[in-house]
Amino acid sequence: MSYVTPKDFATKMIDAGEAKVFMSTRDTIIRAYMAGAILALAAAFAVTVTVNTGNPLIGALLFPVGFCMLYLMGFDLLTGVFTLVPLALLDKRRGVTVNGMLRNWGLVFTGNFLGAMTVALFMAIIVTFGFSEAPNEVGQKIGHIGEGRTVGYAAHGAAGMLTLFVRAVMCNWMVSTGVVAAMMSTSVSGKVIAMWMPIMVFFYMGFEHSIVNMFLFPSGLMLGGEFTIADYLIWNEIPTVIGNLVGGLTFVGAMIYATHYKTLPERSRAESVDAPPAAMPAE
Repeated sequence: MSYVTPKDFATKMIDAGEAKVFMSTRDTIIRAYMAGAILALAAAFAVTVTVNTGNPLIGALLFPVGFCMLYLMGFDLLTGVFTLVPLALLDKRRGVTVNGMLRNWGLVFTGNFLGAMTVALFMAIIVTFGFSEAPNEVGQKIGHIGEGRTVGYAAHGAAGMLTLFVRAVMCNWMVSTGVVAAMMSTSVSGKVIAMWMPIMVFFYMGFEHSIVNMFLFPSGLMLGGEFTIADYLIWNEIPTVIGNLVGGLTFVGAMIYATHYKTLPERSRAESVDAPPAAMPAE
């Protein structure tokens, strides 16, 4: 594995954020669409593995294959641009503005949603034989996930909303760590290994990822899940997007920027010398 030092990959993070601001509308939408579709397919794969094996850990171990594929192909997730693009604004890169950042976020959100919805429709067709029969075991599982993570939170009121938000924060803490981890290596194998670990953690722990949810909840509605579009938006997607923003920007982007890019001068040698011990009182 060819290791890239934190100082160097911190610069790469800012450069990547700047490039995304100036990407054309067409390219941004296409890359976001494909990212949403591939991640949704990975989520469907993980749920299928979990149902067939009865072991959620195996599903979590295999889910990162989708994240690795979309990253290596240069596609964009909303969770990633939440972390990278603000760094270019913070660094005052020429031409990077708040409007440019919001434009990128809006386009990536739209592309991710369309891609995830495409796979949601495809999977709903597959698990119902073209809506000609009741959902199979995988389809039923997807429907139950949607219920538990909407009306399940709503049943706990404010405490449920707090739990949802914290799960979303911790999700993008891990997912954005995966994005950054891929910059730590110049080899494909190194990138995959570094990405795999935090993505596996987020999925197994049941943290809330806005793009994965763009697949799980619409497909759940198609498959007879007992929740509404309003439940999905209020008790999952909107708070999850906000939590993902906070988690990625605060615990990953800002921290790396502060300590590896805007590193403060080292303390002088004189300041680090321990003061002499206090004299022992005379007996």
